[in-house]
Amino acid sequence: MTCRAFFGLTFWITIWLLAPARILSQEREGEAPAEPKPNIVFVLADDMGYGDASCFNKDSKIKTPHMDRLAKQGMRFTDAHTGAAICSPTRYNLLTGRYAWRTGLRGVLNDNSPALIGGQQLTVASLLKRLGYHTACIGKWHLGMVHGNGKVEQGPISRGFDYFYGFQYARGIENLVENDRPAPKLAPVEVLPMLAKKAVAYLDQRAKEKTPFFLYLPLNSPHTPIVPAPEFQGKSGLDAYGDFVVQTDWALGQVMDALDRNAQAENTLLIFTSDNGSPHTKGKAGHASNFIFRGQKAMIYEGGHRVPFIARWPGKVAANSTCNHVVCLGDLLATSAAIADEKLPEQAGLDSVSYLPHLLGTSKGPLREATVHHDGYDSFAIRKDQWVLVFPAGAGKKAKKAPDAVELYDLDKDIGQTKNLSKEQPEIVADLTRLMQRYVDNGRSTPGPAQRNDVVVKFQGGSGKKK
Repeated sequence: MTCRAFFGLTFWITIWLLAPARILSQEREGEAPAEPKPNIVFVLADDMGYGDASCFNKDSKIKTPHMDRLAKQGMRFTDAHTGAAICSPTRYNLLTGRYAWRTGLRGVLNDNSPALIGGQQLTVASLLKRLGYHTACIGKWHLGMVHGNGKVEQGPISRGFDYFYGFQYARGIENLVENDRPAPKLAPVEVLPMLAKKAVAYLDQRAKEKTPFFLYLPLNSPHTPIVPAPEFQGKSGLDAYGDFVVQTDWALGQVMDALDRNAQAENTLLIFTSDNGSPHTKGKAGHASNFIFRGQKAMIYEGGHRVPFIARWPGKVAANSTCNHVVCLGDLLATSAAIADEKLPEQAGLDSVSYLPHLLGTSKGPLREATVHHDGYDSFAIRKDQWVLVFPAGAGKKAKKAPDAVELYDLDKDIGQTKNLSKEQPEIVADLTRLMQRYVDNGRSTPGPAQRNDVVVKFQGGSGKKK
């Protein structure tokens, strides 16, 4: 073979070998670009009951047009629950996907409490930050921060957030912090308008960037101090609390309007909910803040932890739809991971279950095996299907009296929890008690290797083991 013939053959062999790669490259060039990661905005009201939102309670004496609009554009979850019936435990569960009773916390944290979330513990913010999101917390933290030497330590920016503006808890609402430094103080009546203003400014700024973002917006309303701004006073036609709910609805509307104005709404999962039930029982004009449910804030019954929950994600979540399956606020971590197609580490999100299939309408039934409720003191309950078994206070360290008998309710037939069926259904009581004990012993309620609780966990009828 001549040199000319050899090089000619080599040329055509090379062309033949490279052809598949070239064709594949052409196919890839023709593929639709990957969808951008969705933004996530989580708006958390403080002490707002299920019955305060007119889209959940047709008889509500308070009108909430922005919540109603969000419900028409998205999905209402009618069986959504907080991780506890009080503030700090719920917020810990929301951000970590772990029940706060595993830490030993029963009540709420003080102004200068150390951080409840461990420095290396995965949070929704640290997960999304690692995945390229910009993260911000604007509002009430109540998970511990240490003040000293003109600086705040162990606060939100040390737990995954790029930016923080807000305060530790309600009794120190005027003591504002920006990132890790004290910010100018405000009168309590000025705080909610400022939080809304900061949230809108954050959304405007993110509109100039290409990176996705996570905005956690825990409002101070309608929790005490109940301080509706002058322009909202008398708006509900009810009382100051009703006016503050109306202003809470306004704050949500500010966020929705900013998302629309910045063309961010189409690629944003927007969630609105509350951190526990309302402390208010049926009051003026027959308004029922906690709807038809028994109990209120800080109580183990439905009124303490069943909350309004609305999710909107245009093109993904069906408009004007309803989900009647149980979800928990602590499911945000697993859901965020699922949205990002990310697998959680085995030691993270121990009680978190993704509700993404509910959002997308692909679920065929319940996603949670069972859900543990806690009142923030010593009472527990476990919910599976229509059954909820209540373990009253008496086993924990703060108990002041001997425990009462356990209580079993069938929520399908008795949503008001008026008839205790524990003696009539001993097998169900035994099954749910064993399941609760397994969740305690395994240090988790999700599949995976067992983990240790931080403290010995006791409940009425349980063994009180640490692991």
